[in-house]
Parts: sequence; structure tokens; C-alpha cells
Amino acid sequence: MAVSKSRAAVALGVAGLLVLVLGIVLVFVGPLIIDDQIIKNVEINPKNDLSYTMWKDLPVPFFMSIYFFNILNPDEILNGEKPVVEERGPYVYREYRQKDNITFHANKTVSYREYRQYHFLRNMSVGNESDVVTIPNMLVLGAAVMMEDLSQELRGLLSSVFSAFKEEAFLTKPVGELMWGYDSRLVQFLNKIIPGILPASGKFGLFAEFNNSNTGLFTVFTGQDDIRKVHRVDWWNGLKELSYWRTKQCNMINGTAGQMWPPFMTTESTLPFYSPDACRSMELVYQRPGVLQGIPVYRFVAPTTLFANGSDYASNEGFCPCRQSGIQNVSTCRFNAPVFISHPHFYNGDPVLRDFVQGLDPSEDKHGLFIDIHPDTGVPMNVSIRLQLNLYIKAVSNIKQTGKISEVVMPMIWFEEKGYIDGPVLTTFYRNLVLMPTILEYLQYVLIGLGLLLLLGAVLLCYWEKKRSSEEFGPSHPVKDPTSSATETTPLLQNGPD
Repeated sequence: MAVSKSRAAVALGVAGLLVLVLGIVLVFVGPLIIDDQIIKNVEINPKNDLSYTMWKDLPVPFFMSIYFFNILNPDEILNGEKPVVEERGPYVYREYRQKDNITFHANKTVSYREYRQYHFLRNMSVGNESDVVTIPNMLVLGAAVMMEDLSQELRGLLSSVFSAFKEEAFLTKPVGELMWGYDSRLVQFLNKIIPGILPASGKFGLFAEFNNSNTGLFTVFTGQDDIRKVHRVDWWNGLKELSYWRTKQCNMINGTAGQMWPPFMTTESTLPFYSPDACRSMELVYQRPGVLQGIPVYRFVAPTTLFANGSDYASNEGFCPCRQSGIQNVSTCRFNAPVFISHPHFYNGDPVLRDFVQGLDPSEDKHGLFIDIHPDTGVPMNVSIRLQLNLYIKAVSNIKQTGKISEVVMPMIWFEEKGYIDGPVLTTFYRNLVLMPTILEYLQYVLIGLGLLLLLGAVLLCYWEKKRSSEEFGPSHPVKDPTSSATETTPLLQNGPD
């Protein structure tokens, strides 16, 4: 029995030592296994079904919501009064994106064009595309500002052209026509006498160029040779840098194409990306951690300096000529039209911008943009990009359509592009890239704990076995001879006193 328990103690000890060693090995090897699994799943590689499908076809719901600033007092504005607007929306469109002309190159890059389509969703919208709203007429007010430095005669001629085609300072039309284009005899006329002066041909709309269009030819790194470069833009339309702006820094094409980022992010990471629609690179900064449907995320937001002017933030000097902080002049990439982009309702902008327009009420929850991203993989879980389109308007002499309009940066529309990972894609992503690495991470500590318990069990078993043996047999003592006392005392009796 004692031999059996001794063997059990040895077996427990050996098993515990092996399990402990395995756990300690996993502490060092486990992260390497996890990182290798992540790298294989996030590089742009047709063999990776999950990440490649997410990159190629955007299989998750993506929506664009449009909000118009409906002008309530157009006649009063022409007389120099403050514009009064009311927000009308959302008018929601399902956005479909698909990459095409995908070509992999020997230098571990891939080229593609991404095409976009929009389909109106009445059930998610506040009304129909037939709803009528009033906004500034870009053809008139935009052209007036563009032509203000011309001679009085030419400005007068331009005003006559506007009158001939019955174009006024403000436009009242259905939402669908303002979005995707309406027939304009003025546009047809201008394109006939000055070909290419306008991007539209016959129709003019705020988003006429977007539907069934692509964002240009992107060439990005696949990450197959260096995962730190995955999704980073190498070329756009054959360019390494832009020519819209006044400084090299502002013309740089930085970061990714804005859909995915390299893995292994920290709270010190940023999200740089190039936006063809904004004609510039942008960079979001870390705000806070969070959890989205069981997946840990980092939230990244726009810094307050994103649209700051050159006086408040020197790095933005190249985007000038500037006005107040909170708006960016994009006329150089919009046919020199006096167009500005900003956050909706001039959120994070100079309060003066809101003083000139009545009806604006900015808040971070409604108007701040953010991306919730899984830091280990660089895959966005929840996205909300919110931007506003504004037109700089003013009275221009000899162009009677501009009346006595006060100088103001006038909000026209703001839009939100949002999407989130859900359904089977979320389940697969969670299982492969969140659950399995988590299990492996915890497994190492379970093995270490189990190994220590087994070793403790072996020690205790040995201790109990030794203690039981001591109690059963006790200590050994020599047995005395009963006759020895008598023998030893005999000489004393024999040699007693005389």
C-alpha cells in the first residue's frame, strides 16, 4: 500500500511538472502563436476567406444618411438678414461598395478601384425623395464669388446669363433631384461654350458624381512581407502626393484607404487615412476603450485640430486661405467653387460660425465622427463618419441675383456614413480572431495553475504517507534483561561491611 501511494505521488509530481512547464512555455510561445494567427488573417490575401471578403466586398450593412439645411427665409437673406435654417432628414441610402480590377503586384502591393452604389430606403428615412427643400443655388452663388474679381462688364454679363436661364440665388427642388441631379439648361450651355468647366453634363446635383462611381485607382500594401504596412496607400491615381495644397505636408497621402488598419494597436496609435472626397489625408486619435457585442474596441475620434485654421494650428497652414477654425476650404479640388467642409452644425468650430446662421445646435453625440476598432486586428467594428458641406456666399456687385446677401459660410447639407459588423460575419470574426486567441491566452494560466495544484498534491501525498508511517510503527527502543539488576548488585552484597 505504501509503495502504491509513493508511486501515485511520483506520478502526480511528474504530471504536475510537465503541465507547469507546458503552461510556462505557452506564456512565451502563446503570444507568438496568437500574433501569427492574426497576421495570417488580416493580410490582404485571397486565401483568407474572412478578411479578404470583408476587404473586397464590404459584406456588412453600410448606410449614408443625408440631412438638408432647409432655408426658411430666402427673401430676407437677399435683403441682408441672418439665414434661418431647419434640419430636414435623415434621407437614408443603403451604400454598396465593391472593389474591382484587383491586381496583385510582385512588390507585395495590390491595385483596385472601389465602386459605389446608393439605393434609397424609405423605411429608414424621414420622408420621400420627392420632399421639397430650399438650399443655396451653387451655380449662382458659387459662380458669383468665383467671378467677383472680374470686370464689372463681365459680372454684368454673367448676371444676364443667369436671368436668361431663370436661375436665382436659392433653389427649391425635391431631395432626389438635389442629390442625384436635375436638368439644367445653364449647365448644358456652359459645358457647350466652355467644355469641362463643370463636372456634370446636362444634370447638376450635390452627389451626382458619387452614384455608380469609383474613388480612383488605389495601390495599397498587402502586408504579406511586413504586416505593419498592410492597407497603407502606396499610390493613388499614380500619385505619391497631391498638388491641391500649399505645403508638402498637407499634400502627403498618408495612412490607409480608410477601411482597415494594421493590427496590434495601442492607446498611443492613431488612425491615418486618405479621403479622395475630402481631397486630403486625415488622422483620428484614441479617445477611450469599450466593448461592442463582446469584442473589445478602441474608439478613435477627430482631434479638435482637424479643421483648425493655420493660426490656431500651424500644420494646417497649407490648407489655407483659411477663415475661422472649424471649416476647411476645399475649393482647390472642387473646380475653385467656394466650398468648405466641416463637422455637422460646425461642431468643434469657432462659435462665430454659428452666430451667423440661426438653427444650429452642435453636440458630440449627434455630430462627432468616430471609429470603433478592434485593436488586435485593426478591423473597424462600428463606424460613423459625419461631415458637412458648406458654401461661402456674399453679395457681389453687378450680379443682381446676389442682392444684399451678408457674407456667411452657409451650411447646405451634412451626411453620415455608418456601418457595423453584424450577423454571420461578426460570429465568424469573433470565433476566429477574438475567442480562439482568448482561449489560448487563458489556457496558459490554467495549465500553470493546474501544474502547481498537481505538484502540491504530490507533496501533500508524500507528507501524509510519511506521517501515517510514523504513527503506525512509532520510534524503536532497546529491551532490558530483567535479571541484569540482580546481577549487578551481587558484588555489593558480597562486599558489604565487616
